[in-house]
Amino acid sequence: MSSNMTLSEPRAASSVRYRVVHQTRYTYQRLVTLSQQYLHLSPRPFQHQQTESHHIWVNPLEEDGANGADYFGNRVRHITITTPHKMLLVHAESTVTLAPRPGLAQIKGSAPWEGLRSMLQQARNPAIQEACRYLYASPHVELSAALEDYARTSYTAGRPLLEAALDLTQRIYRDFEFDATATDISTPLDEVLRGRRGVCQDFTQLMIGCLRSIGLPARYMSGYILTHPPAGQPRMVGADASHAWVSVFCPRLGWVDFDPTNRCLVQQEHITLGWGRDFSDVTPLRGVVLGGGEHELQVNVTVSPLQLPASAAPATPA
Repeated sequence: MSSNMTLSEPRAASSVRYRVVHQTRYTYQRLVTLSQQYLHLSPRPFQHQQTESHHIWVNPLEEDGANGADYFGNRVRHITITTPHKMLLVHAESTVTLAPRPGLAQIKGSAPWEGLRSMLQQARNPAIQEACRYLYASPHVELSAALEDYARTSYTAGRPLLEAALDLTQRIYRDFEFDATATDISTPLDEVLRGRRGVCQDFTQLMIGCLRSIGLPARYMSGYILTHPPAGQPRMVGADASHAWVSVFCPRLGWVDFDPTNRCLVQQEHITLGWGRDFSDVTPLRGVVLGGGEHELQVNVTVSPLQLPASAAPATPA
C-alpha cells in the first residue's frame, strides 16, 4: 500500500490518461500442482473512468480462464493452472482515461449530513437502495462507540455532509502515522484507532467505520495512485503500489471519493480497480493452491502518465 506523499495540485478540467502495469510474483518452496486464482485486476469503467485497453498474462499459462463480474459489479477473472510450477507470475497491463471529478467548490454546497441519514431510512429510490449496501458492519469494518465518537468531531449538528467528510479525511491524516509494520489484515479497527498507526488500507477502513457508525454509507475503493518522484529524479519503474481510499454517498453528486492517507478530495490521480464493503471484497489476487509450502510474494506497480490522443486533447487556442 502506498504511504503518505505529496500530491500535485488538481488538474485542469480535462481528461487525463494513464498506463498501469501491475505485476505479482509468487515463488514457492515446493512444487505447486494446482492453482486456482480469483483476480480483481481489471480497472472498472464508470462515470469518471474509462478503460481503453486491458490485458492479463499468466505464467504458467492457465488451462481454464473466465471473465465475469462480482456482486458489486467489479470486473473479475477466474483462472486455473494445472501445469506444475514453483513460480506464478500474473502481469496486468491497462490504459485508462479519467474524467474530471467534483472539486472543492462543488462539494461545499452539500446538504446537512443528518438529511442523508433520514433518507436512508426510507430508501425509496434505486440510488438510495444501492447506497444501503454500504451502511453496515463487514468482515474488516466493525462499528463501535469509539469510532462514532471520533467521527462526531467532524460531523457536528447541521454540518454539510461532504465538508464534514473532508474534515474527517484531514483529521485522520493529521492524527495517524503511516507505518507498514504496525498492522496486518487482521488488526481490528479499535486497535488501529488506539495505536494511531497503519497503512492506507487501515486508514480507509477506519474512515469507513467512522461513517457507518454514525449511520452514513461508505464504500472501500481499491486501485492505484500516481506518485511524484523528487524534483530532478526520474519516475522509478515498479516503485508504486496498490492503494485504497473512501467513497461517500451524496444524493446530489452521487459517490464522492476522499483519500485519508493523502488528506485529499480525489481528483484525477487515482485509478480505480473496483469497490466493495472493505478490503476482502476487492483483494487484487486470492486463491488456493495444492502444494507449494512456504512462499515469497513480490508486487510491483508502475503508473505512468500518457498523452491524450489527438482527437481527445483540448484544442490549442489560436
